[in-house]
Amino acid sequence: MKKIILAVPKGRILDEVIPLFEKINIVPENEFFRDDSRKLMFKTNNKDLSLIRVRSFDVATFVALGAAQIGIAGDDVLNEFNYNEILKVLDLGIGKCRLSVANKKEKMKKEYQNKGHIRVATKYKNTVVNFFAKKGIRAECIKLNGAIELAPKLGICSTIVDLVSSGKTLEENNLIESEVLLKITSKLIVNKISFKVMNNNISKLIEKFKK
Repeated sequence: MKKIILAVPKGRILDEVIPLFEKINIVPENEFFRDDSRKLMFKTNNKDLSLIRVRSFDVATFVALGAAQIGIAGDDVLNEFNYNEILKVLDLGIGKCRLSVANKKEKMKKEYQNKGHIRVATKYKNTVVNFFAKKGIRAECIKLNGAIELAPKLGICSTIVDLVSSGKTLEENNLIESEVLLKITSKLIVNKISFKVMNNNISKLIEKFKK
């Protein structure tokens, strides 16, 4: 039997994934829990299941290309890449947050009065361009992968689109959440071809998560 590779995201969501693993008796090797580990692939107590721990944006790519047969990814990532090769099979109910537009407090009204064009700092370029295009606004995206809230403070732009959970970071940077693009939870995803070829084994794993 071919091994199943499950791609999991580093960071905040991983903290919510680990208790899920405990419930369904997936026990990764000890090194999986070490942040300083340079290892990329990890064994589990199931000889037919390995884990890879990658950036959240990369989970969908690994699954879409069949390098991992199954993965855990948020709606923000799945919406941004919109891979045809991926099936969403289960809402895991973890990683709850939202993808929102936020503006400098004093600039909010002015920014939205200028209906033809908007400059936005974000890492979700495709999502943002599509969102504003539906409003008849051309979005010029400044791609940043972190510290996005700094962009308005340093005068690069007055609007950002980023993940929001409590809103505290926005408040600390004098920003107001003005619109929600997506409400997000993490999904269990599978590669369509792998699901056909390895249906029995992948289905067993999905059933464990469902329970």
